Amino acid sequence: MSVPKLSVILATDTYQTIRPVIDRLRAQTSRAEIELVLVAPSTDAMSPVMAFRDEFAAITVVEDPVKDLAMARAVGIRAAAAKFVFVGETHSYAQPGFAEAFSRHYSGPWTVLTPAFGNANPKPGLSWAGFLSDYGGWVEGMPSGEIIRIPIYNTAFRRDALLSLGDRLAPALSQGDELLIALRDGGHKAYFEPAALLTHVNVAPLSHWVKERFAAGVVIASNRARRWSTARRVFYAAASPLIPFVLCWRVVPGVWSTVRQKRLPLSIVFWIVVGMIVKSAGEFAGYVGVPPMHWDRMMHEYEVHKLSYAGPGPS
Repeated sequence: MSVPKLSVILATDTYQTIRPVIDRLRAQTSRAEIELVLVAPSTDAMSPVMAFRDEFAAITVVEDPVKDLAMARAVGIRAAAAKFVFVGETHSYAQPGFAEAFSRHYSGPWTVLTPAFGNANPKPGLSWAGFLSDYGGWVEGMPSGEIIRIPIYNTAFRRDALLSLGDRLAPALSQGDELLIALRDGGHKAYFEPAALLTHVNVAPLSHWVKERFAAGVVIASNRARRWSTARRVFYAAASPLIPFVLCWRVVPGVWSTVRQKRLPLSIVFWIVVGMIVKSAGEFAGYVGVPPMHWDRMMHEYEVHKLSYAGPGPS
């Protein structure tokens, strides 16, 4: 068994859920340098993957209930062997040359390596709106270089920087900004590598799209509220009407570039704004103390089984 250069962390329920992800990883030219760290309720659930163990540097299976994705991912990171760990998702697909493009930066000054993102189910309009809302800051076509903001998932991190968070690791991997703040305060640097392309599946049907946007807002705000004072929660709840403007501003360059390059209808921009408003409404609910349990379960379902809510054509 060779020493891996990159550990890919995947939390899942069954092998079938991550089969498309594994297929893309098997197509990587540098797959022999990749360790798969699969976090699942049982080792038996991952047994089909072992047929590919000679293709990768290693395949490690860790048993965990996977009731909480952040905790499951933290377990996987602790079990990984590589210097860099990539926190993957069940619905994000590495394109050819992805891992090789990352490998050029392993000896550099970067703690975080962020890929470029493409839309894996581009036909439904709401898929584009959701995709650009979430990943518009890192879309394909954007220039390489140091970046300030990073996505929490579908990103590679120096494992030692994550482990240095100790008991804060799992909360930092929850939806919110705790990880970004911790890395920034630690003086860590992030690099955007557009040659590493990842395509992301997005919720498309209107009813589920609205629910996912709102649930994401509730979960993010609830996670923040746990560590915030009452005064700060009240302030952010009062300021929640301004959140759509802040969220939209962050993705303007990527949205404008993608709309032009892909020749998307301008109605996409309308739906992006609608989605930001719905998400800000969810954040308001989270700040004022709406119980997050129902919305946590909903987000877990969307995150693990997004292909079931993607409409036609994920690729």
